[in-house]
Amino acid sequence: MEHSFEPLKNDLLLRAAWGQVVERPPMWVMRQAGRYLPEYHVAKGNRDFFECCRDPEVASTLTLQPVERFAGLLDAAIIFSDILVIPQAMGMEVEMVDKKGPHFPNPLKVSTDGQYQRVLEREVNVQKELNYVYEAITLTRKKLAGRVPLIGFCGAPWTLLCYMVEGGGTKLFAQSKTWVYRYPTESKALLAKIADICVDHLALQVQAGAQMVMVFDSWAGELGPMSFREFSEPYLSYIAEKLPAKLKSLGLDPVPMTVFPKGAWYALDSVCNLGYNVVGMDWLQDPEAAVKIRGSRSVVFQGNADPGVLYGTKEAITQAVQHMIEGFWVNKKGWIANLGHGITPGVDPDNLKHFFAEVHRLTKN
Repeated sequence: MEHSFEPLKNDLLLRAAWGQVVERPPMWVMRQAGRYLPEYHVAKGNRDFFECCRDPEVASTLTLQPVERFAGLLDAAIIFSDILVIPQAMGMEVEMVDKKGPHFPNPLKVSTDGQYQRVLEREVNVQKELNYVYEAITLTRKKLAGRVPLIGFCGAPWTLLCYMVEGGGTKLFAQSKTWVYRYPTESKALLAKIADICVDHLALQVQAGAQMVMVFDSWAGELGPMSFREFSEPYLSYIAEKLPAKLKSLGLDPVPMTVFPKGAWYALDSVCNLGYNVVGMDWLQDPEAAVKIRGSRSVVFQGNADPGVLYGTKEAITQAVQHMIEGFWVNKKGWIANLGHGITPGVDPDNLKHFFAEVHRLTKN
């Protein structure tokens, strides 16, 4: 299905993501549409989180809120959705529990209990199961009217496997480690299936109107270097390799691809070789050191201010921005300004506005 959208008035993010020299670094932040905004709670009303995701009108409204609040400062919108829509499409029940987060009432327990086999063998019609995401993207692109590009995303296979076996957030990752170290073959089969669904989901988001895509490996840092190479990297690489071909098969042009392996600072060198245009990094990585590791490769970095700095003073925010600029902003290319993870609840939106404004001010000329 082809859609007709207004031409982009601000393509700074896309030019930067393709590695071009740009007039200033583009900027957006992870979770920019969310709980820290007063208008989010008004638009959300009494709906639960996944109800908002499944209602294209609500999802598009929430997506646009930061674009409208920070008009002239923000260079991208990211669709209001969630990484856990993929496990839902695979037949698993996921709830969003207030003040606790996502909860799977029936997580995968052992590879022999029947549920694992059902999930593994289930034929997933991504277009049908996740059509509400694609409807929200198309509607949002139309409402954006070319103001800024729209980003689509998915969760990485390793991170999604963690949720599917842990049943929600965790500090110990006991079930995740049990699966990969006790059932490595079964884990890899599940990771491969998730990777295939990720490719389809990202491609359909592009078909619906997404102009850039991002793969969130939020729990990559829970794996050591050897395990990351075995249980995360191959599946991230698979997505980067297969997505352009999938887009081509749909008659679509390639779009910039971002990978964000949070916490896997030790893997930066190899991640730069996975085939992604952009590598997101958290605040544990030093900008100048990261640029040295990248060397002459044409990978663009995204990040990486500590989201916690937004609880601080304006001076602290300015200092964090300055540190990023001094490390990342080399020869007017190679960097997309962002936080090192998602913006957290309780942040004053004016502090985020100051963050954006300082990137503008300190990179002028």
